[in-house]
Amino acid sequence: MNGLDSAIRDAGAAAYAAYGSSADANVRYLTRFRTTDPVLYVAKPGERGMVVVSQMEHERAVRESVAAVVTRADAGYLEHIKAGETRWRATAHVIADLAGGPLLVPATFPLALARELETFQPVVLDAAGAVEGMRAVKTPEEIERIRSIQRVTEAAMDRGIALIRSSAPRAGVLYRDGAPLTAEAVRTAMHTLLLAHSCRGVDTIVSCGPDTALPHHAGEGPLLADEPIVIDIYPQDELSGYHADMTRTVVKGEPSPAIREMYDAVRDAKSLGASLVRAGAVGADLYHAVVEFFRDRGYESNMRGFTHSLGHGVGLEVHEEPSLGPLGGALTAGNVVTIEPGLYYPGTGGVRLEDMGAVTETGFDRFTQYEEELTI
Repeated sequence: MNGLDSAIRDAGAAAYAAYGSSADANVRYLTRFRTTDPVLYVAKPGERGMVVVSQMEHERAVRESVAAVVTRADAGYLEHIKAGETRWRATAHVIADLAGGPLLVPATFPLALARELETFQPVVLDAAGAVEGMRAVKTPEEIERIRSIQRVTEAAMDRGIALIRSSAPRAGVLYRDGAPLTAEAVRTAMHTLLLAHSCRGVDTIVSCGPDTALPHHAGEGPLLADEPIVIDIYPQDELSGYHADMTRTVVKGEPSPAIREMYDAVRDAKSLGASLVRAGAVGADLYHAVVEFFRDRGYESNMRGFTHSLGHGVGLEVHEEPSLGPLGGALTAGNVVTIEPGLYYPGTGGVRLEDMGAVTETGFDRFTQYEEELTI
């Protein structure tokens, strides 16, 4: 945890503290413990971090967590509660006793807890995001875990596209098995496959027609023939907490010339972006290279056309560091990032393609192997 040790020392703090359930990516990363109830994590420079859990979670935490495990009772929490302290006051008391000095805390630290802590010692906000920076550089084991989740993601994508491919148009609407094929049906089929592989899909996008001009429109109702269908899926592995992320755009039937041209431009922009990825490349430079590419092809960027960043880091959060946007910094070997250019025009529709892979010293180790085919 050298990065965290340095951050603690640079802040003039005695320890680092985090509080939350494993839904908090920093807490999950530091403890490797999966829990729906909040836990307390405290780390001092040069020492193994400590996680404070309820009594009923002690044995499981000892088995699973990479941190030293202490119960709330042993940490003194229950005595503070018996003395009439609120849970925030009692938790702050425990942290103060364990830390023994000023504390460095993440941006996600509860405000109520920070206020109580400030009555014991100074609290310093980790504005630079030391743990987020650590999370951004994946170990070989993390990279292989994300790569394996991508294989499941592609199988789910294939399940959804297979349903669309096997449909038939009727009065402009896609039908399958005698009924309209809906975004909800495609989404459910994809999520069912994910669940069979211990992954869960949340907010999967299956948008169609005019709705595709809104990048994050979830999609609803019957899917249409001859119109773009954007499928964006970013499932989470339930055991490890890691995500994958990919997007494909397809048309069942004949796309309009405008959509076909947009698709060709997005596909080529994705290839350009991937070709520029390597350790030391600057995320903002990659983004601006794609902006210029789209400009040369006649497409603007900002409120219309290319309206979002070129990509982002993927890990315990589906959107994390590093950024391949206007403010993105230098990439590092071990980053896992997406390359996802898109074009969006109200009245015409949208197109997005997205691949994911690891940054290496010399290039982009692309995890995504799924085909790109507009018409199906």
